[in-house]
Amino acid sequence: MSTLVCGVDFGTSNSTVSVPDGANARLIALEGDSVTLPSAVFWDADGAPPQFGRAAIAAYVEGDDGRLMRGLKSTLGSDLIHEKTKVGNRAIAFTQIIGAFFAHLRARLEAVQPGTRHAILGRPVHFVDDDPQADRAAQDVLEMIARAHGFDTVGFQFEPIAAALDFETCITDEQLVLIVDIGGGTTDFSVVRLSPDRARAADRAGDILANHGLRLGGTDFDRLLSLAHIMPELGLGSLVHGGKAPMPLHYFHDLASWHRINALYGPQTARAIKELRQRALRPDLLDRLLGVLEARAGHGLAMAAEAAKIDLSGQALTKIALSALIGGRDKPLSRTGFEDTVQQATLRLTMGLAEVLQRAGTPPAAIGTVFMTGGSSSLPILRETVARCVPGAPIATGDMFGSVGTGLALDAARRFA
Repeated sequence: MSTLVCGVDFGTSNSTVSVPDGANARLIALEGDSVTLPSAVFWDADGAPPQFGRAAIAAYVEGDDGRLMRGLKSTLGSDLIHEKTKVGNRAIAFTQIIGAFFAHLRARLEAVQPGTRHAILGRPVHFVDDDPQADRAAQDVLEMIARAHGFDTVGFQFEPIAAALDFETCITDEQLVLIVDIGGGTTDFSVVRLSPDRARAADRAGDILANHGLRLGGTDFDRLLSLAHIMPELGLGSLVHGGKAPMPLHYFHDLASWHRINALYGPQTARAIKELRQRALRPDLLDRLLGVLEARAGHGLAMAAEAAKIDLSGQALTKIALSALIGGRDKPLSRTGFEDTVQQATLRLTMGLAEVLQRAGTPPAAIGTVFMTGGSSSLPILRETVARCVPGAPIATGDMFGSVGTGLALDAARRFA
């Protein structure tokens, strides 16, 4: 190929980089032999170079002095993208943090395919629900960052369409396929006509019957789990001001949201909570909260919520690992309890599925296959929800973390070759 191209899937939880490989595409190794890189950055307080992926998470877990940042994609389309966060004595812009992550991806790409200047980036159908201006701004920031790190030509493809292009390499006949991509921060749906013959066409616009998306993903399920089962251990729902008012909610919502945790670590937050503690009916719970903030253990709590959610994909009962973080005992959690907690979120998923089928003018019975991808698509409650909405259609899965990335490289080869 005379024109060197790639696909970049910058995800809320994990990222991949892919390159064409003959008629197919492959993911490149980003960390050791692994082709997936957790979308995490650890910025050292003493000014050492940032660390990325599993190394970033390990630095945080091992207690290095600095800031762990995850869920960075969630800042796109929000006011937070234009703000700075404090690391040691420095204030670092979120665009700089995402840029450093892109530079790391770029370095791994250069080691495999030097001189690549053309990229297709994945994007959700909606970065932001019901706000086209904010949605466009999010894409513009992502394009600016990609261009600043060596890509002369930057295109975008909807993530579910990229997943469809990857799935299409596996089918032998024409089908109407419902793509359900449940990622870390968004859920996207597409109804697409796929076939081996259609795969050769450069323009596939006519095969895309409908798109729809929700700002709802795996980190939202983590947040809901945390708010329902972890944050009450730190004072959520307890009373202050002599029993006249509940604890302010915003502390707990921030502590349960990956990209907001670091905002709580300033001294002004600790002072405000100490003042509330003076007239709290359960000061012991606020002592726990203050301990979490002092130890900067917020990401540890988020990891405990995520780990419990993952456990419940394969077993009916788990424990949320809280004892090392807040004292006391680990907290039991059943799959039923988790599913009750996320009931409203799964209702949104149901409504999103109905919406995309309506936009496509397609009854559920016309869907030949449902292709589910994205890291959260393995949750039993989500698979059951999809199965109820499209009864009778077989559910296929590919590489849950790599399907989008592979499809982006296929799209890049088609556009730029």
